[in-house]
Amino acid sequence: MEYAIDPEHTYASFEIDHLGFSTQRGQFNRSSGSLEFDPEARSGKVDIRIDVASLDTGLAARDEVLRGADWFNAGDFPDLLFRSQRFVFEQDKLVAVEGTLVMLGVLKPLRLEISRFKCGLNLASRKRVCGADAQGSLRRSDFGLSNGLPFVGDEVRLRIQVEAYLP
Repeated sequence: MEYAIDPEHTYASFEIDHLGFSTQRGQFNRSSGSLEFDPEARSGKVDIRIDVASLDTGLAARDEVLRGADWFNAGDFPDLLFRSQRFVFEQDKLVAVEGTLVMLGVLKPLRLEISRFKCGLNLASRKRVCGADAQGSLRRSDFGLSNGLPFVGDEVRLRIQVEAYLP
């Protein structure tokens, strides 16, 4: 079954070290995509598009800099894309999704660990839904995003909370 990512309940957020003093956080407020899941075959597929222009760190001036050519370059690379290649199960429990992240035109493997995954009937909307909490780590320099190193950390912790509904 193919589910559509619900942009009102799906967020990608990140954490990064700032000068060794603190952890800075931000999120992307717009995303879209699809999820296919077959529990009996223990397989699935997920495609998520994250709108770089929706970056939000809580400080508008910083957001403009991060969207600019020296950082995420939203003008030339408007999307971050995650495409799964394999769902990883332990018995009947989904524990990870392995795939590819595309950022700044660079493709790199990314494994997202799944801390929560559930499909069922949303009693409020009366629609079938699958939801997940996923997290992974990447080195931003692997994607050519090395501005500010070593003062701004290289390791980025990416979290994606997603809900997807049957049409």
